[in-house]
Amino acid sequence: MDTDVIVAGAGPTGLMLAAELRLAGVRALVLERRARSRDVEKAGGLGGQILRLLHYRGLLDRFSEASIDPNPAPRFPFGDVHLDFTRLADPPMRAIQLPQPRLEGLLDERARELGAAARRGHEVVGVSQDDTGVTVDVRGPDGPYRVRAGYLVGCDGGRSAVRDLAGIAFPGTTYPEVQRIGQVTVPDGVTLLDDGALDVPGWGRIGWGYTRTDRGVFALGSHSPGVLFLFTTEDESTEYDDDTPMTLTELHDSVRRVLGVDLPVGEPLRLSRFTFQARQVDRYREGRVFLAGDAAHLFPATGVALNAGMLDTVNLAWKLAAGVNGWAPEGLLETYHDERHLAGERTLLHTRAQVALRRGQDPAAEALRQVFRELLADEQPLRRMGGFVSGSDLRYPVPGADRHAVVGTFAPDLTLHTGEGTTSVAELMHPARPVLLDLADRRELREVARERGHRVDVHTAGTDDRPADALLIRPDAHVAWAAPVDEPAETAAATLREALARWFGTRAAMSSGVTAS
Repeated sequence: MDTDVIVAGAGPTGLMLAAELRLAGVRALVLERRARSRDVEKAGGLGGQILRLLHYRGLLDRFSEASIDPNPAPRFPFGDVHLDFTRLADPPMRAIQLPQPRLEGLLDERARELGAAARRGHEVVGVSQDDTGVTVDVRGPDGPYRVRAGYLVGCDGGRSAVRDLAGIAFPGTTYPEVQRIGQVTVPDGVTLLDDGALDVPGWGRIGWGYTRTDRGVFALGSHSPGVLFLFTTEDESTEYDDDTPMTLTELHDSVRRVLGVDLPVGEPLRLSRFTFQARQVDRYREGRVFLAGDAAHLFPATGVALNAGMLDTVNLAWKLAAGVNGWAPEGLLETYHDERHLAGERTLLHTRAQVALRRGQDPAAEALRQVFRELLADEQPLRRMGGFVSGSDLRYPVPGADRHAVVGTFAPDLTLHTGEGTTSVAELMHPARPVLLDLADRRELREVARERGHRVDVHTAGTDDRPADALLIRPDAHVAWAAPVDEPAETAAATLREALARWFGTRAAMSSGVTAS
């Protein structure tokens, strides 16, 4: 093998995957068809569950320091309404403003620090596979060549060549609309009022939030003093090239068409254009070929694609490492499809709901939007929607989930007290390794985990109001198993052995090096 895993695509998904693979000790080669990184600010930041994951990898401060605004007001568009979490002390959804070129630079830096190799200007043009690996035909600057690896992952976007070459269907819907987003400075002559509205000479007051006309939708907001967030939606049949950046003139013209007013705009800070599709592959895996990010799913709303794609890779990387290193239990690689297809279905569900709220023009649609706004005035439905949109409410269908409510969920960031001081679950997850966390000094459980030798890290700690006697946490920070408080030793040890074997292999597999894929 020339390398362990080939990653097609050096966008945020591919670079995140390369870094996660290197944390697991796997050789990763990234192939990117573009000769240079893109300057187009397709995405303006990160939000949702991926921020918690970055915290668990010890990276959130690094990303926040590079952001334009590391703590914008927690107020997010949802279709044609807003999820406004500003009145909650602990918002269920947060974001940081980080333009995509800057984000990709940070992820590229991280992957290279960990030893991943990247080749830009190298395009995947052919794929073949057999029982032992994948051969990829590449067109590079110096001509065609071949490279072979154990696995190939397509992180090459919505028009994925890897997906097509693997013969994986991509069913769904394309919507006849174009959305344009701009962050601009407040121009001279325009007054930003205290309630977030604009006072525009010759027009009057334009309210904060959404304004619907018979030509489309206009939205206005402001996360930072002196900066406006402008948004338009129009039905169009034009097909835009994602590599062609939107101009300030294009945004200005769109606002004029939708509002019917020549709204002055200031200096651009970010300009983006989106066309929307609702699609998901029927399978995330074809033999030794896997898909992640936009190659696997496209969602008809902004602000969710990076969260979903980067979380795909965190789920996949440690499982591929198990395959590469020869100890993957039977069915482990299939759980990638099972879990992330479910996550994709959940994201499609709420983004399609956003389409209904956004595109409806008749009185019934307006009634739906009004009912939705009234529901969001109450804290419980607002929190529920926050968990839904952020992805923090996701619970994987893990065997044994009926034993404890935390099984299948993202591990809670408990404060941990040890003989050496105070730490946290997040700190334990920095190396991206499996962890058995003993919270009740259960020696028999520690001994069971140590049967896996170096494969599982074992930690003992106390915590205030412990949720369980012990937690088995996967490298992607999801709980694979939990021992209820005061569960009998025999029962806890037996179920822990089952969970360890399911996720991290048997002792026999450790010595034989046999891979079950």
